[in-house]
Amino acid sequence: MPIVAVICIIIFPPWSIVWTWVQPLPNTVEEQMEAAINHGLDGIIVYIDQAGREPEMYAAGWKDKVEQIEMSPGDLFRIASISKLYIAATVVKLVHDDSLSLDQTLAELLPELQDRIEYSDQITLRMIIQHRSGIPNFTDSPDIEWGKTNENPDDDLALVLDKPSNFAPNTKYQYSNTNYLLLGKIMDRVLGYSHHLYLQDEILTPLRLNDTYYWFRLVDESEKGRLSSGYGSGWDGDWKEVDYFTPGGQMVATAEDVGKFLRALHDGAIFTEEEQKTYTSVYFYEHTGLLPGYQSWAQYSEETDTILIQFVNTSGGYSWEKSAIIKNRIFKIIEKRTSFD
Repeated sequence: MPIVAVICIIIFPPWSIVWTWVQPLPNTVEEQMEAAINHGLDGIIVYIDQAGREPEMYAAGWKDKVEQIEMSPGDLFRIASISKLYIAATVVKLVHDDSLSLDQTLAELLPELQDRIEYSDQITLRMIIQHRSGIPNFTDSPDIEWGKTNENPDDDLALVLDKPSNFAPNTKYQYSNTNYLLLGKIMDRVLGYSHHLYLQDEILTPLRLNDTYYWFRLVDESEKGRLSSGYGSGWDGDWKEVDYFTPGGQMVATAEDVGKFLRALHDGAIFTEEEQKTYTSVYFYEHTGLLPGYQSWAQYSEETDTILIQFVNTSGGYSWEKSAIIKNRIFKIIEKRTSFD
């Protein structure tokens, strides 16, 4: 890209983003939700859990534009990489069950990959959780097919096998979806069965997260209509029909269930005291998610002790930037009203 074009983008950002940002801050979340739709987002769901208040749920726009079905706060949504919070928590549980050790190497855990992933004898479980492994990100591969349902995570893994590492282990941080694909394989290996059952028993069931599903295929047929459509900016199709199975981007949930999980993660309700210490040492307490047609945000404000979950069923164009602005403006509305309490 010519240097003049780069400078223009920096100095003169797209007007639609500026317009979203400079609008006067409304007094209510409802008003901000409606503004989000006016700024070109198809549908949006927001869940707010602020300490000292009853949880709040909002929705605006379209769940299904073709059928003219309005978005509802209780609709199911593909939460994409927010799934990694659940997987990291599950790995920590297995570490404290003495099924895994954070110092075990990838070569020890999955010996069949020893000669196919560089530095496998130096990459530890801790590095994999923390995105410090250097293993290439399979979603960066030019051969990935986003519009195709792929039921076998090994097909995604094959995109990076025998490729050089991006860096030596533990020398950098670089987000890689391959890390969480590998965590799924590791957990299956040590358990001897699918780790989603362990996650269900150790996290979802105790927290009564009945609207959280490891895979969409686990949703009862009578409930599958609750899944929101997913739209791409400038594209007329619906991404709802593309399913995902690879660990780290595959889960489906309501905003309320994600909010309850995030609150439990922050409060430690998921863990014993020692498990909490381990989790704090290895992974985050917030996350975003992005798939074609779906954006998700799981955020926490320490200042107001507020959990905010935001789902947007539009991707592409400048929808991510607009969603970030909307999310930050909702936090400001919460701060403003808190100052008057």
